[in-house]
Amino acid sequence: MEIKITQKQKQFLQATEQEVLFGGAAGGGKSYGQLIDALLFAVKYQKSKQLILRRTYPELEKSIIRTSLELYPREIATYQSTGHIWKFQNGSVIEFGNCDTEQDVYKYQSAEYDIIRFDELTHFTKEMYTYLISRVRGTNGYPKQVKSSTNPGGVGHHWVKERFIDPMPPLTVYNSSAGSRIFIPSKVNDNVFLMKNDPEYSKRLKNLSKQDQKALLYGDWNLDEGAYFDEFKPEVHVIKPHKLNDSDRLYMSLDYGLDMLACYWYSVDTQGYVTVYRELYQPNLIIDDAAKAIKRAMKQHELERITSIFAPKDLWNRRQETGKSVMQRFAELGIYLERVSNGREAGWYEVKRYLRPQGDVFGNNRPKLQIFNTCRNLIRTLPAVRHDDKNPNDIANTPHELTHAPDALRYFCDGLPLPAEPLLDNKTNMLSFDDEMEEFNDFNGF
Repeated sequence: MEIKITQKQKQFLQATEQEVLFGGAAGGGKSYGQLIDALLFAVKYQKSKQLILRRTYPELEKSIIRTSLELYPREIATYQSTGHIWKFQNGSVIEFGNCDTEQDVYKYQSAEYDIIRFDELTHFTKEMYTYLISRVRGTNGYPKQVKSSTNPGGVGHHWVKERFIDPMPPLTVYNSSAGSRIFIPSKVNDNVFLMKNDPEYSKRLKNLSKQDQKALLYGDWNLDEGAYFDEFKPEVHVIKPHKLNDSDRLYMSLDYGLDMLACYWYSVDTQGYVTVYRELYQPNLIIDDAAKAIKRAMKQHELERITSIFAPKDLWNRRQETGKSVMQRFAELGIYLERVSNGREAGWYEVKRYLRPQGDVFGNNRPKLQIFNTCRNLIRTLPAVRHDDKNPNDIANTPHELTHAPDALRYFCDGLPLPAEPLLDNKTNMLSFDDEMEEFNDFNGF
């Protein structure tokens, strides 16, 4: 069997890091590289087990399964369509699997694999990925890896970028307590076989929108299409911690559930400018532990200075197991919540108003809200949330992990909305208040 590969595919095959990401643009030979790598591993390591994942089986059958049927030699392996699995004569298996929802990960709860391969990693959530990599295990002494391929974009774009792109330059190994990682970029021009057999492919990609060209032609990870808070700019909104003024009013807001407590502290100066100065972001806390965690995060007597602690109205609902609401139990522990309207669209609009730069009395064009760089989860999730497909005035609720911090911020902005914006004068073809009153008086004969 003669196998021809590109230089970038060779680097992918030779990568020994525990987590490997390959690709970044369309036409870079990602799926072919995955299949060749899986084949060579299966042949080399007898009775090895590999899993290739997409979100749905139809996606697998239209792409990587179809290619494997054309590529893999029947002399050494047999494909069983009912189980979506290649079985090799030496006992190795390559299994194709799907994971459409976050609950689907539990289908693999007792499984063991030497290598798990994610095809189009950005289609998966972070929770899916981190759970499934725990299934890479075994005592056979074979290499254990997670090898993924993808284009920019998709529901998992931001966490993949955060994990593989931001920490290190391409082709550079990143070592952490969780293991080693590397990103191997590959673009259409790196695929010499595609360029030879279909030289017009890159030209066809130029018919895409500019945003899709960034992702698919150039493999650019700095995408903002669909971002709900396009006003948010780290260079504008994220600042270094500094000493707060004693005259500032202090506020808090929180979003609470057993899956996550997202709590934030705010300092509001005499001009109405807000600084988000502290973050508490912790999962799996029962009500009492959440209240205690909030108190531990505060300085002595700081609670006495808090003007209001804004929270969603569902925390006023009674819990069946206790007969009390979260609000009541928090109050018993010395934390008094103030309910906000919880109107999502109006609340998101207030967040946008706070983020939008506005001129002040000194001629500075700065936003009404800035964030200390220590509030890492708020900074991470604000640019990551997307418009809801069915309601563009709301944010998408998946992946759910991205919504906790923005929700907490929304409760603050909803609880302390900015003053109404004045009407523009008639120089902009809009009526001022005086103009409207004059027309009203003329109309009514005054």
